[in-house]
Amino acid sequence: MSTVNDDEATPAGPGTVGRRWLFPSAVLHEIDPDAGRSGRPRRTARDWIVDFTCFVLAVAIGLAAADTLNNDPHTPHSLAVLDQLLGALACAAVWLRRRWPLGLAVAMIPVGFLSNTAGGAAMIAVFTLAVHRPFRYVAWIGGAQLALIPLFYWMRPDPDLPYAGAVAFTELFAVTVVVFGMFVRSKRQLMVSLRDRARRAETEARLRAEQAQRLAREAIAREMHDVLAHRLTLLSVHAGALEFRPDAPREEVARAAGVIRESAHEALQDLREIIGVLRAGEPDDAGRPQPTLAALDALVTESREAGMKVTLVNRVSDPAAVPASVGRTAYRIAQEALTNARKHAPGAEVTVTVEGSPGDGLVMTVRNPAPEGDVTPVPGSGQGLIGLTERATLAGGRLEHGAEAGGGFLVRARLPWG
Repeated sequence: MSTVNDDEATPAGPGTVGRRWLFPSAVLHEIDPDAGRSGRPRRTARDWIVDFTCFVLAVAIGLAAADTLNNDPHTPHSLAVLDQLLGALACAAVWLRRRWPLGLAVAMIPVGFLSNTAGGAAMIAVFTLAVHRPFRYVAWIGGAQLALIPLFYWMRPDPDLPYAGAVAFTELFAVTVVVFGMFVRSKRQLMVSLRDRARRAETEARLRAEQAQRLAREAIAREMHDVLAHRLTLLSVHAGALEFRPDAPREEVARAAGVIRESAHEALQDLREIIGVLRAGEPDDAGRPQPTLAALDALVTESREAGMKVTLVNRVSDPAAVPASVGRTAYRIAQEALTNARKHAPGAEVTVTVEGSPGDGLVMTVRNPAPEGDVTPVPGSGQGLIGLTERATLAGGRLEHGAEAGGGFLVRARLPWG
């Protein structure tokens, strides 16, 4: 468990850099990523103030105990000198409490038993141990000191207080110091855990935002592929016809040029809408409506005008009743399948079949026979079918595709229609 080594924990905010002297060095070491280097953190101004206050408090308690000791006729002079010498060393050792809290507390057990003037330094050492170390260390060392207090006052009675009163007061004071140190430690651990939780929440929020952005980009990429591939294929087909048939009649040239112009215009319009989504972050409600199953007839007509042989078998009585998301997915599947047939099986007749009803689902089948003669491979093929499979899965359905026994190709999609 992570802890910070100071008597008080303070959460750091954006203004930490400008007020570093107000924070303990150990806290800065925890909250500042740049401070996570090897070596013990240097004391801040606050650390010096706190350490100096603890030193003054230990010296004050030691001087009060020394005055009482000098006025006690039952204490030999040599024992009083030894007591004060050990007390002075204990007060000086208070400056080491941050570096060796456990070692200082252990050393204070025999020193506190022999020296009355080291009592203040011993209490500060126990308090520091309770703040810096887990409870098991405090239980052993604090318990040992509490057990030695009655023996200490039995061997060296207090001249001003009775035996029971001196023992009770010292025991109560020692327990209070330990409890307060454990309270400071628990508050610090709570603040550290809250800081770590806030960091994890920020990290998770950033990851969720990145994931949402990635999913949005993938959706836009799929939409761009489905839309532009169809338009650009029409451009390629008619441009190729003009290239290989320069002697074609004017009517065919004019029709092909019109299709090229219309396809280019539609492609630019679709691209403009997609770029608008990227800029605004949300779809533009004022743009063209997304296609649904009702627009399937227009898609087939457009493909026929491009020179394809397409047969549409629509067994859905009311295409407008199909949910918009399902209809849009079916339209995109048909669009991509027709585009693939135009590229890989030019001249072959394509059959598009749509059937289904509420509760049974929507089934779309696009089938084409093997092309006549050899077909030049088209680079970058196969990505569209992968995108369609993912689109159908996201819609709650499934998509199957593959070559048939006679050399043709089949694309079948099953979509839910509740």
